[in-house]
Amino acid sequence: MELRRTLQSGARRALARALRHVDSAGRPIQAAALPWRRGEGGKIELLLVTGRGGRRWIVPKGWPMRGRSLAEAAAQEAWEEAGVRGRIGRRALGRFRHRKDHPLLGPIDFTVLLFPLAVDAEAKDWPESGQRARHWLEADEAARAVTARGLAKLLRRFRPED
Repeated sequence: MELRRTLQSGARRALARALRHVDSAGRPIQAAALPWRRGEGGKIELLLVTGRGGRRWIVPKGWPMRGRSLAEAAAQEAWEEAGVRGRIGRRALGRFRHRKDHPLLGPIDFTVLLFPLAVDAEAKDWPESGQRARHWLEADEAARAVTARGLAKLLRRFRPED
């Protein structure tokens, strides 16, 4: 058991080094988009997607991309996972922790930077439309739907700067 923990710890550090985007604690960094729009009556609505397993509601997120800023990577993830395009904010709204259970490496903690995306186009078909569902929710509903407490806090606090 101790050997497995040692191997997993070393593998996580190697993964983080390979990614070159790590936080001060050595956790890998991912980029996420918070797609938003003004709904009926001017209320702010946030878009969540299901994970590939279809059980959890999350924001579109993924790995940093070579040649793109973290904000640009977040916008690309919003297109691939949620089928939306728009204006991405250059500054992150904040960060939250996310844990993924990797089949070989075990649990891996990530730091996720969340960038606002003002949605101006929503596709009927998109790259991962067959793997994910999407749903527009008001901020409090969206915060209750996600499991990551840090993300829920960011969703409740969100106010567009437009």
